[in-house]
Amino acid sequence: MVTPSSDPGPPIRGLTYTMATVLSVITLLLGYAVLDVADAAPGVLTLAAAPPPPPTETPGTRTLPVVPQPTPSTSVGEPLPPLAGDAQAPTPDGVTRALRGVVSLPALADSALVVRDGQTGQVLFDDNGSQLRIPASTTKILSAAAVGQAFAADATLETVVRRGASDREIVLVAGGDSLINPGKGDSDRVAGRAGLADLSDQVSTALEKAGVDAVTLAVDESYAYGPGVAPTWDSGFRPSGITGAVAMLGLSSQRATGGRVGPADPVAAVRDLFARQLESRGIDVTLAPRERPSATTPPPATPTPSPTAAPTPSPTAAPTTGQSEVLGRIVSAPVRDQLALALTDSDNALTEILARQAAFRSGGGTTFADTGAWVVSQVTALGLDTRGVVLRDASGLSRENRVRADLLTRILVLGYDGQHPVLRRALDGLPIGGLTGTLDERFTGGNSDAAGRARAKTGTLTGANALAGSVVDDNGRLLVFAGMVAGAGTTEARAALDRFVATLASCGCR
Repeated sequence: MVTPSSDPGPPIRGLTYTMATVLSVITLLLGYAVLDVADAAPGVLTLAAAPPPPPTETPGTRTLPVVPQPTPSTSVGEPLPPLAGDAQAPTPDGVTRALRGVVSLPALADSALVVRDGQTGQVLFDDNGSQLRIPASTTKILSAAAVGQAFAADATLETVVRRGASDREIVLVAGGDSLINPGKGDSDRVAGRAGLADLSDQVSTALEKAGVDAVTLAVDESYAYGPGVAPTWDSGFRPSGITGAVAMLGLSSQRATGGRVGPADPVAAVRDLFARQLESRGIDVTLAPRERPSATTPPPATPTPSPTAAPTPSPTAAPTTGQSEVLGRIVSAPVRDQLALALTDSDNALTEILARQAAFRSGGGTTFADTGAWVVSQVTALGLDTRGVVLRDASGLSRENRVRADLLTRILVLGYDGQHPVLRRALDGLPIGGLTGTLDERFTGGNSDAAGRARAKTGTLTGANALAGSVVDDNGRLLVFAGMVAGAGTTEARAALDRFVATLASCGCR
């Protein structure tokens, strides 16, 4: 009989060796894993970012990012693309061929159409461009050119409060700013840059320092005073919000835009709110009787506005010698930015307000007809042919206005020549096709070639439609255009004018 031995013998030693080997391997693997996690050795556990794939011979297809349609503030103008200095301009023959189908549209049967190269001013297309027609709101392009000659590039408007004949009398001086914020001023905006609450703070502080707790408040309206509405306007324009009343003082919250009806008396609205704000600051206020100047007598050839009218405002200017003490002062956004805003929103009252005070500063009268005649004179002074041109206002609401399409394009060319900074800034405010202002819902569908590339001023009166501005074509060349249409419905006329501009944008027209 065989008895099992208690000695494990060689098999046990082999197992021991095998376990030792396995433990060694495991130890090595764990160590490597630690190094891998610590990014000290390559491996699947590394925390370092994976290296980029090697470049391929054939790159992927480049695609444009999807960008939601912007809704830029009208207080911040979009920069117009620069002129394409080296891009070849379209030829007249090329433009004529491209537009052949467009000009045959029934809506353009009675129209005036002009196209120019935006860089050289060369006429590329002219169909009845010398005919006098109702310009509607494209009148504002002429007004922008005129206003730009009366104001310096950085000119602003002041609203001040001065001490009156006694310590207990104060005078609110209308200085041309119709965009005053009823609260605190906002330095980032055009409409609302100056704040009435800031003015109230300044005046109440000054009165408290002088120991005055009750005042009589008067208003000085001698600066560029004139009628609130034009006799050639439809009587329903102001009550329906097509325009506000024209005055040299107003609140940004009461602008007549988008059909919103503004106050019949903007100056009184500002005065009354100012009085309430002073009372909330502990000052008792009594309103003085209103003394309105006459608008029938033009100022002298070299204007000498009322000493309290601040005709050449400056944020840091000290009160003129001999004038009463200034108790408070607020300063508007630059006139050039206000003008751009007027074009973006097609703000009729704001255009009239800026043009009237520009005429006043230049020695012109302050009725609507006086201001319109002054605008024509200033366009003439630019060296442009204005024979036959008639303006009864500065905004284009009058059906008695007459302008030529070729004149509109000449002004647009001048606006881009770098020599007229206020006009140039105003043109930056022209609505952008498909994006802003009165063009926000146009240039869609089949006319989308001009969306985002066209800037233009619209013009709409019953039986008279117009569009004038600029567009960058497919070759990067800036073209300016004007179209004036009579006898067509508004919907049909707009669609045809949009087709006209979209064709210019896409044709290349060599």
